[in-house]
Amino acid sequence: MPINIQKNLPAGEILRQEKIFVMEEDRAKTQQIRPLNLLVFNLMPEKEKTEIQLLRLLGNTPLQVNVTFLNTATYASRNVSKSHLDTFYKTFDEIKHRRFDGMIITGAPVERMEFEDVSYWQEYTDVMDWAKVNVTSCMYICWGAQAALYHLFNIGKFELPKKCSGIYSHVITDLTVDLVRGFSDEYMAPHSRHTSVSIEEVREHPELRLLSYSEEAGPFIIQSKDTKHIMITGHLEYDATTLADEYSRDVAKGEPVDMPVNYFPNNDPSQTPKNTWRAHSHLLFYNWLNYYVYQETPYDWHFVEDNIEFHI
Repeated sequence: MPINIQKNLPAGEILRQEKIFVMEEDRAKTQQIRPLNLLVFNLMPEKEKTEIQLLRLLGNTPLQVNVTFLNTATYASRNVSKSHLDTFYKTFDEIKHRRFDGMIITGAPVERMEFEDVSYWQEYTDVMDWAKVNVTSCMYICWGAQAALYHLFNIGKFELPKKCSGIYSHVITDLTVDLVRGFSDEYMAPHSRHTSVSIEEVREHPELRLLSYSEEAGPFIIQSKDTKHIMITGHLEYDATTLADEYSRDVAKGEPVDMPVNYFPNNDPSQTPKNTWRAHSHLLFYNWLNYYVYQETPYDWHFVEDNIEFHI
């Protein structure tokens, strides 16, 4: 089934070239089907790249998905045109009257700041609090995951001695959990961050389950026991060359960064890296959409009262 996007979204043409089934909203309105409505709060600086990465994964399921992109009203993005934001993005005030089946909150390049010092922190927490009632299940990525752990579960972050950047091996703690159904016993996934959270605090928290971790990179997939919140501390959505682009950017800035580990062939930055995590990226998003969104969300939100649990 297709992923439904706004007409003329630049990501659409790239996805079509990759044979991802996309449908523009005018045609989607003629379909006699109840699509899933997803909200993507995109905080990444290069928004168009993130749009492509996420839409590629959301479009690879049997479900029809409508996507609404959300941007901050309290902070003006500098790496994307205002016309792109005005055309394809909404602000919280414009969508807070609606309900969504799922929401994704991306990472953001603010991890070294205290949460409360982030200029849009109040707006961010307003969205998270609103989602408790108005969204069936939420997925948080990288800094978004750390922010959710802090705001919703009172688990703070700490700065690492050096940046965690590269492709790391991970294990699953319980293969019977729907979110990791079909995962290999051991698999690879990218990380790119300066901060982390305590694996012990996650394990000991009564409302959380640690589903996957890396001996080198720490906790990776964390799920609230009510399944409404999925925290992913890394970047399974990344393209093969995303870490290379970040490394080149940091080197050009003169920052003291190490080469991403387990990434460049022969540890040679001139060689093109391979995507060794693609299958698990698709599997994670497929499982989330199927088991945590589609199978849990009400068919008609109008019949659901606030704070009343509803199952189909």
